[in-house]
Amino acid sequence: MRYWWIAILVVLSACEFFKPKENTTEEPLAKARENYLYPSDLAGLVASNISSSDSSKLAEKYIQDWIKKQLMIAKSSDAIGYNEAEIERKVLDYRYALIVHAYEKQYIDKNLDRKVSNEDILAYYEDKSDNFLLKQNIIKCLFVQTPKDAPNLNQFRRNFRAYPDGNIEDLYSYTSQFASKSFLEDSTWIIFDELIYGTPLESLQNKNDFVSKNKYSETSDDEFIYFLKIFDYKISDEISPLEFIREDVENIIINKRKIALKKKLEESIYEDAEKNKEFEIYNR
Repeated sequence: MRYWWIAILVVLSACEFFKPKENTTEEPLAKARENYLYPSDLAGLVASNISSSDSSKLAEKYIQDWIKKQLMIAKSSDAIGYNEAEIERKVLDYRYALIVHAYEKQYIDKNLDRKVSNEDILAYYEDKSDNFLLKQNIIKCLFVQTPKDAPNLNQFRRNFRAYPDGNIEDLYSYTSQFASKSFLEDSTWIIFDELIYGTPLESLQNKNDFVSKNKYSETSDDEFIYFLKIFDYKISDEISPLEFIREDVENIIINKRKIALKKKLEESIYEDAEKNKEFEIYNR
């Protein structure tokens, strides 16, 4: 293979090949326009414990990617006639942004209070409730999908319709044995469209009316019977119940704390620099 020796260079990344060579000119690996790629540019490309074959493939890919990148940069430069000073300024801004981001992250990780109390969540929810309008209908319900040939369907139907006053243990036992799909957490909000996906109810023309007017429904297709009992509902564009968005509210509060910490850090650095006379503003 043409690049077999490159694999040796990559594998021996800890050896002298990759250390800066004084008064020595390296043989280039590739050239694109006026730019050269040298063996030392591949230093640390891969871990030293991979095979020579894998190292060689990785080196070949790196060289090809480098050539394509150099050619793309050269072609773009020829085509758009860029302002080199402007490019340098943007590169410098990006470098500074990376450094600042790393420092801010370190500061936030050290100082951020991630504990959010129920009182904090409730206060924010009540203050900003208009920001939490539902985009979909949600319901609290029981839902069971059973094959049409499942045994004792009439008894199951009676228990299902009577819930929570029927034989709950029998209902759960029957569901675990025969249901193809079920949702039995009657105190948990669920998105209605997600629940009825793949069922005949998916084709409902007016889902708002359906969830508001039907406490119990039973539909079927060629293979299954679908039982649905609705205990509570919220229509799209109504304010979301807190239980449904509690995690979202908590994340919003934490994110606001992050923003406040970043602002505090910036102001603290500015005030310290001002006290220590680390900057001046000249009047013109």
